[in-house]
Amino acid sequence: MSDFLKKGFLLGLGAAVSSKEKLDKKLKELVDKNELTREQARTVMQNFVDKGESTKEGWSAKQYEETQGMAKELGLATKEDINELRERLSEIETKLQLDE
Repeated sequence: MSDFLKKGFLLGLGAAVSSKEKLDKKLKELVDKNELTREQARTVMQNFVDKGESTKEGWSAKQYEETQGMAKELGLATKEDINELRERLSEIETKLQLDE
């Protein structure tokens, strides 16, 4: 993972954890004041968590794309490249065994 993406991800993660704690505290206050029901507070928190998961998946996809691009630029074989070569090698071995 590039240093820039890593720092951005960690910054976002720290902000999310801090935000979650603040949101949880605020929701408890609203429940205590009877401005929200416990169920409404759970729903708000679940929506927050779901959005965080969605964002995490986006970061993971972005990180994967960047890593693939860097590997290509450096001329490194990807897992897919190696698997393709293994398949081709297996086919050649099978053909050689049939010819014997």
